[in-house]
Amino acid sequence: MANIKDELNDLFAIPPINELPPDVMSELQSILRLHSISPQELSYKWESYTIKMGPETKLDLVTTRAFKTDIQELLERDARSKAHVRSVEKRVAHTPKNAGKSADVFGMQVLEKLIDGLVPSTPQAQSTKSTAKRKTAFETPAQKLSKPGPLSSPRDGRADLASSSSVAFADRHNAGEIIHSLNDHLSIFEPPIAPSSETRVKLTANSDLKKFYYKPMAMHLSEASGILDDRIEEFQALIQSYHELEDSAFGSAASQGTNEIIAVGRIVSDSLEGRINASSLMLEMSRRTGAGNRVPLKVESISHGFFPGQIVALRGINASGDYFSVSEVLALPLLPASASLPSALDAWNQRLGLGEDVDMDSEPSSQALNILVASGPFTADDDLAFEPLQALCEKAETTCADVLFLIGPILDLEHPLLASGDIDLPNDPSIEPDKATLADVFRVLVGAPLRRLAQAIPSITIILIPSTRDAVNKHVSWPQEPFTKKELGLPRQAKMVSNPVALSLNEITFGITAQDVLYDLRREEIIVGRPVESDILARLPSHLLEQRHFYPIFPPVIDPNKSGGQEGMIPKGLPLDVSYLQLGEINVRYDILILPSALAPFAKVVKGVLVVNPGPLSKRKGPGTYIQMTIYPRKVTEEERATAGSAVGHHLFERARVDILRI
Repeated sequence: MANIKDELNDLFAIPPINELPPDVMSELQSILRLHSISPQELSYKWESYTIKMGPETKLDLVTTRAFKTDIQELLERDARSKAHVRSVEKRVAHTPKNAGKSADVFGMQVLEKLIDGLVPSTPQAQSTKSTAKRKTAFETPAQKLSKPGPLSSPRDGRADLASSSSVAFADRHNAGEIIHSLNDHLSIFEPPIAPSSETRVKLTANSDLKKFYYKPMAMHLSEASGILDDRIEEFQALIQSYHELEDSAFGSAASQGTNEIIAVGRIVSDSLEGRINASSLMLEMSRRTGAGNRVPLKVESISHGFFPGQIVALRGINASGDYFSVSEVLALPLLPASASLPSALDAWNQRLGLGEDVDMDSEPSSQALNILVASGPFTADDDLAFEPLQALCEKAETTCADVLFLIGPILDLEHPLLASGDIDLPNDPSIEPDKATLADVFRVLVGAPLRRLAQAIPSITIILIPSTRDAVNKHVSWPQEPFTKKELGLPRQAKMVSNPVALSLNEITFGITAQDVLYDLRREEIIVGRPVESDILARLPSHLLEQRHFYPIFPPVIDPNKSGGQEGMIPKGLPLDVSYLQLGEINVRYDILILPSALAPFAKVVKGVLVVNPGPLSKRKGPGTYIQMTIYPRKVTEEERATAGSAVGHHLFERARVDILRI
């Protein structure tokens, strides 16, 4: 019992408080007994609950009891859904009583479509109502979903749930409220009287975008194994150089011996199913140093965090030949920080209309850069009106934003209406209902507000990053090629980049991925002993910087909570193309690392890098959040100028104000 209390305190107590109140502890223990789960699994459920209820949710007696009720309701709902599926399977061979009205008997709806040549939701199927339907193109189609006709697409339960409990976007509360600020001693951006006639930023792609146009699903096992093997070898060379070790210090963890050695390899699990734990940890070595063998690890004497795919250097002994006893985990060398020559910084400052002597305390905030960051989804589950995106574009227009980042998914494959095909096309003369594609839907619903924004602020730069869940990106694997700009009707100010991508805006370096790597790391990470970094939102991004990769987990996480979409067509995990894993490597410590995630939105400085999570712009049942960054120019001191030919660090985390706002 004492061990369980200690675990609960470690997982749920927020410093400086080290122990939970007795009443809260009692409720948590009751949940553990009632559902036969571990404290670690309970912490995962609590994190999911806080994501659903909002980042301001605090652990007290009232919220703990509500949390307990929520777990019970989820279990009951899951049991009912499984029972419903079983009953449907039993009835599938029987003829429904109302077959002539709405049921689909042995696929007769599909046969009727082929015979009559009708397409659901087109004017031919609603001949006299086509004009009225197009007039309400941006209104919620929830009423239509509640009464499916004989030719309508199958209903989606998530859409029904969202429509019954969601709040209209226009009726949202606390719009524009700042829920968190970093460096709030700096002034927020003050928009000028009129927008600049010329762009104040220069976009440079630091990734070779041409390499992302590879042929997916053409992976060879020999190539994949070679790339995984090379990654271990590269890290061994880095560790040897960083710690100044001899070749003789390294060895195979699988070989029996009494001498202490250093083994470099990849963390794997002893089972293909279930989450990794301290008892299932194994080390996989390269073919050169360990013949590709795997050996169990004993890690009771250390404190460290592990996850599958992590490259580690372990000091220890394999005395019995059965397992490798670890005594130390060697630190991995960090990448160099972003830096520029003083002359280059002066040139960028002049682009902002500033002289060489820049003083952040005296310069007005209007001479700083104004950057907005938002990630998908961009519309609620019960409609395709994209009202949050329109509100974001209005914000960018009123604040004269220099840059707007839109990170996918934009047209989300997992959206209930897209998954079911139940889409109301807007009144647009360029769309032929019988020939409409998802690119047309994107062009009208997403492209239109972006075109209006570009017309109002000609100097803005709009950067779009795709997601593997984007319906209009044909590239099905990660790393992922950019959107095709031509067919989406985007303005010239829109720039298409890959997923992931490294880019620069003036001197500022960015690293961005649309994949929710933080959530996947949170699911897969295990902590042995006491963590060195207790703040999980700071610890998770540090794994990316240490592992030098945007997605260091291998194999990719499979989410059991995903349904797989309509008929299982949507992958339940990241479709990772191992042959092109090198395209996801991190080659420098960026000034800003943007990691969109379902975890609570945050802005933190991690190992000298400003790491931000804007959160989704639209949650399934309501509005979400976005980020506004006010970045002041880099001040170059006289001492830095005196060192000729030496680059100086950007220190962006000291001169950037980050605000997380409700849309």
